[in-house]
Formats: sequence, C-alpha cells, structure tokens
Amino acid sequence: MGQNIIIGAGSVEKITDILNRIGCKKFLLVCDSSYPFLSIREKIDSLPYERAVFSGFTPNPLYEDVCRGVELFKSEHCDAIIAVGGGSSIDVAKCIKLYCKMDPAVNYLTQAYADTGVPLIAVPTTAGTGSESTRYAVIYYEGKKQSVTHESIIPNYAVLDSSVLMTLPIYQKKCTMLDALCQGIESWWSVNSTEQSRDFSMLAVSLIMRHMDAYLEGDGAAAEKIMQAANYAGRAINITQTTAAHAMSYKLTSMYKLPHGHAVAICLPGVWEYMIHNPDKCTDPRGEAFLSNVFENIASAMKAETVPDAIGCFGNILRKLEMKFPKSDDRDADIDVLTASVNPIRLKNTPVTLVPDAIRSIYERIVLE
Repeated sequence: MGQNIIIGAGSVEKITDILNRIGCKKFLLVCDSSYPFLSIREKIDSLPYERAVFSGFTPNPLYEDVCRGVELFKSEHCDAIIAVGGGSSIDVAKCIKLYCKMDPAVNYLTQAYADTGVPLIAVPTTAGTGSESTRYAVIYYEGKKQSVTHESIIPNYAVLDSSVLMTLPIYQKKCTMLDALCQGIESWWSVNSTEQSRDFSMLAVSLIMRHMDAYLEGDGAAAEKIMQAANYAGRAINITQTTAAHAMSYKLTSMYKLPHGHAVAICLPGVWEYMIHNPDKCTDPRGEAFLSNVFENIASAMKAETVPDAIGCFGNILRKLEMKFPKSDDRDADIDVLTASVNPIRLKNTPVTLVPDAIRSIYERIVLE
C-alpha cells in the first residue's frame, strides 16, 4: 500500500475520516513545544477520539526520549499515532511506531526491524525536511547520531496543511525552505538518482524557485506550493539519500548552532562548484556526460542559462536571505575541525570524489567568504 498524501489549507480536517477508516480507538499525539501556538491546534484537540499526548523530547531527540514515548503508547493502549510538528516530532513518532512491539529489555537499536502495522499520520508544521514521506529518522544515543531506516516508518498518511506555515517566524521559513531546496538539488545529482527521483527533484526545485518570494512575503497560495515542494524533495531523498552538502553541514550545526537548513545551504554552492571543475573525478557509473546533463537540468529548473550561473544564482539567494557564515575567533582552527569531522561514508552518494584536501578547500570558501 502506498502512502496517502492529502494536500491543501484546511486538510487537517480530514484526519477524522482517516481515523474512522483505520478503526482507531485511541491515538498517541506526538508534538513538540510549538504545538500550543499552532493555528491547527484546536482542530487536532477537537478530534472525537481518545488520545494520549507525548511531547517531552528535545529538539534533537534522544533514544531515551523515544523509549518514554514507547512506554506511554503501550501503557495507554494506543492503536495509532499522529505526529504534529517539524522533523523531530515526526522522527520520534516513526521510532515509537517501529519500537512499540520490540523487547523493551533489549536496546531497540540492536533489534531486527519489522513492520508493526501501527498506523502513523504525519502533519508537518514546517516546509523543509520532507520527513513525512521518508523512511528515515534521526535520534541520538550516547551523544552520537543514529540513523534509523525502515520502509515501514514512512507515514501511512501525510497531511500537508499549508495554513500552519503562515505564522512561522521568517528565519524559520527561510531555513526550512532552503533545506528543501538543497534536498531537491542534492537528490538530483546523487549517484542513486532514478528517473522518478529526478522528476521529484525537478518539481521541488522548480516550485521553490517560482514561489519563494511570495511565500516569504506571506502569500497563502505560495505557502501551499512550498509545502508541496518540500514533500517532493522528501520523496526524492527517500529514493537517493543526500550528498556532500548535507555531510559537511552537520558539524556547522553543532559548532555554531546554525539551523540545519542554514548550514546545508552555505555548503552547497562550494560543493557544486568543486564538482563542475573536477569532472575527471566523477564516480557516477553513468558517466561524466550524464552528470553534466544533470547539472544543466538543475540550472534550467533554477531559470539559469548556464551551470555557473545557477551556482551564482544560489549564492545570490543566500545573500538576499542574509544566510551568512557566523563570526569565528579562529577560522583556521575551525577549518581543521570541520574538515576532520566529515564522515567519508556520508560522501558515497556524491557523484564526484571528495578527498580531505577538497573538503578543506570547500570549507575555506565557506568560512572565509
């Protein structure tokens, strides 16, 4: 059974029909600290079903947070989950679904994953991560990032109610939108790309480029298009995973407390520029000509005449949105730390080989600009 995607302002009102359809008796509501301030809160609160509420988790959810969520789901005898929030809320809900029928006496991360059959409804409140349509979740165990992956944690229903975007702070709008744009671009050039994933990427990038300004100015119709774009980007990376720009962004987030979308966006132009100047290092089995054509198609979706123009266009977007690199007391030392931080395994989806010297040169461009 494929995922059901429900789109449009006010679509949250269709959750009652979904709960009726799945025969829900009591659901677990997983939500973050923004929930009391959401425009859709009253509609969720008025759903004519019993519920338990789990909201006690950190923005970067811990394994222990998920364990408490599993305990609540089981003790309250819930039979479905509704996740309302950003990527963290949806990731926590995915893990609760995956772990709720495992042995609680054994670390969930070490057990075999299987579909629990618990219905999961995701209601994203930002337009960025695309988590509502991916098989991935991220939690932290003993201070280390854990990527949880299983087909069964793709939410059964994704409710894309764009009205929730209208009250987001402007900086959050910018960061999440840029995350979606980067996901669309990175998925497009990934060595794992398929015809379907490239179609999703094209839709994501084209929609964001077309509706970005109106969305940031508060236009409701544009918000719906950006919400769709973020979902397309999520569906694209669900097939391909992300590439070097994401791999290089994680330490920027931890060192400088930069939101994920901001960190990824300032990495992407340097990665792209390095790739076009080093075609002989192409690792995509489809060859240099294929990759060159992909770059040209991305540029076309960005309404740029050439690939260098597209990279310049991306840089102009960052400047227009005031997405800068933060000040640093010792930039040379920071570049050393950043270069050493990149996990080579996370670079394997990138279509051009990136050795440590190349990574360092990209960080130098980012830090010294």
